[in-house]
Formats: sequence, C-alpha cells, structure tokens
Amino acid sequence: MNITGKKVVLRALELGDMEILRSFHNDPEIGNLVGGWSFPISSYEQMKWYENTIADQKNHRFAIETKEDGFIGITTLTNIDLKNRSAENGMIIGKKDLRGLGYGRDTLMSIMKFAFEELQLNRLDADIAEHNTPSLKLYTEKCGWIEEGRIRQHIYRNNRYYDRVVIGILKEEYEELCKDNKYWNS
Repeated sequence: MNITGKKVVLRALELGDMEILRSFHNDPEIGNLVGGWSFPISSYEQMKWYENTIADQKNHRFAIETKEDGFIGITTLTNIDLKNRSAENGMIIGKKDLRGLGYGRDTLMSIMKFAFEELQLNRLDADIAEHNTPSLKLYTEKCGWIEEGRIRQHIYRNNRYYDRVVIGILKEEYEELCKDNKYWNS
C-alpha cells in the first residue's frame, strides 16, 4: 500500500532505489547533519542493508517519491511498539535542490497520518542533531512536534560536540495540527 500525500507518495523501497540511496548515505553534507551514519558505504553493504530491511517487520522504511523527480529520499517508522502504541521517525530528502519546497512537510504529515490513523499509534519520537536547524524547524515549527529534552554533547562533527535534541508528537497534537491548518481538507 502506498501512502499518498499532497506532493509525495511514500512507497516500499525497491532494489532499483539502492544506488541512489547509497549516494545519499555517502554524501558528506547529509552525513554531517544526521546523527548515526558513517560513510562510505559500498554497493555490497547497501545490498545487505536492503535485504535486512525487506525482512524486518518491526521497522518500516519508505521511499519518498514525486511525480516529477522520482525517488528523492527516505522516511522511516522504526522501533514500532504496538503494545505502547509508539514508534520513532526519521527522514532524509537526499536531493538537495528539492529541499525547502514542501516535500519534507508533506512527507512528515503523510507518515504521521499513516502512523496515527492507520496503525493507531499514540506517539512518535525522533532525535535530531542540534545543528540540523532545517530539520528542527520542519518538525517543531511546521509540523507541531515538541522538544522533550536534550542529550548533551552526543554528536561529534567538525571538531566539536552537538546535543541530540529529542522531540515527539502525540496523536491528539497531530489531530489539532490538522484541524488548525486544515492540512488534509485544503
């Protein structure tokens, strides 16, 4: 099942996406902004990751696709806990020229709709490096997520330490955001 937003479609990752995804993983600018990746990743490592991903039912990774540009990034729901109704989210718009055009917001709104309305989750969590201000603004200012804490000096980049900012959103906050912004009704 594809998840259709206003600007993007979230679909299953395909084998044909792996070389583009590998280029995102190996991009030093992206690596600087995200907390956990190290690069470079070989074609073999990317294929092993893909094989493990398609077999994993607790973690879901979606290709972000547009009609005009095809595969532009990846978004995730990981550590899905159906008992406690929570999961973690992440996202990368890998094609730099497409950032700031609303694809990230539509991706986040679409994955929240899926998580809260289809999976009936109650909360989503994420953590973002404090120097990744575009992502922090997207999540907290445009999509209603709340900063819940910081893990101090957790990320080392460019000869200095950065905090890891822990953010979250509840289902009721998502519903209020949709109502106030008429996101799915406009």
